[in-house]
Amino acid sequence: MGYSSRRRANEEWKNTACVDKVRELVLDNSRSNEGKIEGLTEEFVNLEFLSLINVGLFSVSNLPRLGKLKKLELGDNRISGGLDVLAEKLPNLTHLNLSGNKLKDISTLEPLKKLGSLKCLDLFNCEVTNLNDYRGSVFKLLPQLIYLDGYDVKDREASDVDGVDDDDEGVKDEDGEEEDFDEEDDGVSGNEEEEDLSIDDEDDNDDVEAVQGEKMKQEPNDNDDYEQKKKANQLTNPFPLHPDTHPHPAYSTSLSQL
Repeated sequence: MGYSSRRRANEEWKNTACVDKVRELVLDNSRSNEGKIEGLTEEFVNLEFLSLINVGLFSVSNLPRLGKLKKLELGDNRISGGLDVLAEKLPNLTHLNLSGNKLKDISTLEPLKKLGSLKCLDLFNCEVTNLNDYRGSVFKLLPQLIYLDGYDVKDREASDVDGVDDDDEGVKDEDGEEEDFDEEDDGVSGNEEEEDLSIDDEDDNDDVEAVQGEKMKQEPNDNDDYEQKKKANQLTNPFPLHPDTHPHPAYSTSLSQL
């Protein structure tokens, strides 16, 4: 085996080893050869979504067997019948898009009854949609169907019925009403904070009064200090603090003596 042959064999082996991990495959606008798409084989065992829009298909008879496929896009092809093969090769199909094909009669859709899991069917721009009571006839023919061309039997759009918001604004209780836990928690915490603040203020005032009382006990009064100094001065100074008001005998003289 030459180098080029070994390289091609290795590439084919790698491709075969990876196809079993593929979940979605889009082959739009590629070309089919006698109803076959090159590279699309039964080796895609885990494939769930397949898109073959505008690939020139006249029939679905050559589609591979894909047991896990759920969604199949076949829009803008030239399919006019032979849909019985889908139930055989794609038994778990839930969504089927055949818009823009050559389907003319309600009877061509009858094989789809075998697709028990089929929920959504699109037939936009097919001639069959121009028939009288087209929607009522299709829903009657395919009782498992929920949406036809994006609307249910009561003309409710699929997005309006099945739409689910990603952002949950609140948790619903058993009665279906939303509960806002954040506001209740904030109210309780706010009251607790106010009570804590009031208690802290009272404790602070008590602490301040206690400290001031200790300082007053420890620091001497100005009047007491003055009296202590006065007594000490009288004991150590032979002369009074105010000689003018209380003259000492040594300075007591009269004018007659002078």
